[in-house]
Amino acid sequence: MAELGSITLATPDDADDIVALRNKVSERLTRDYGKGHWSAYVTGTGVRRGINTSRVLVARGRDGTIVGTLRLAAKKPWAIDPKYFAAVRRPIYLVDMAVEPGVQRQGIGRQLCDEALVVVRAWPGDAIRLDAYDHAAGAGDFYRKCGFREVGRVTYRKVPLIYFEKKI
Repeated sequence: MAELGSITLATPDDADDIVALRNKVSERLTRDYGKGHWSAYVTGTGVRRGINTSRVLVARGRDGTIVGTLRLAAKKPWAIDPKYFAAVRRPIYLVDMAVEPGVQRQGIGRQLCDEALVVVRAWPGDAIRLDAYDHAAGAGDFYRKCGFREVGRVTYRKVPLIYFEKKI
């Protein structure tokens, strides 16, 4: 498992580094799997909005650089169909997860997910919900290993997705 300096909530000062990381991951997925929905670039405006309206976690290496990120949001993302999930009062949605390609498969993503559970419990939230691409570029196997349960498969606007959930 990779040693991290810390996992903290992002601040607006982190926005440019988060943009660079997420776009680097997008480029890597596009290079490895071809063009797809994972090929979209993010902007500083969008990342700053996420920091202001959600809880964005950043994982930092020992040198302080951001090597991973995810966003937790109370607002349901467009591709989530609630009928597939358990009835809970306060679901929280995990979106925009990215780990630096050079340090993937070293436990950083798992550590981010573990910290997300802590944040959601304190929010308070009842469950974490997410969708992953039903494609080799997707992270379905990763989320299963992190203890998320697959609750459905759908095609939303021609994009095949797997829905996952973890009750708190």
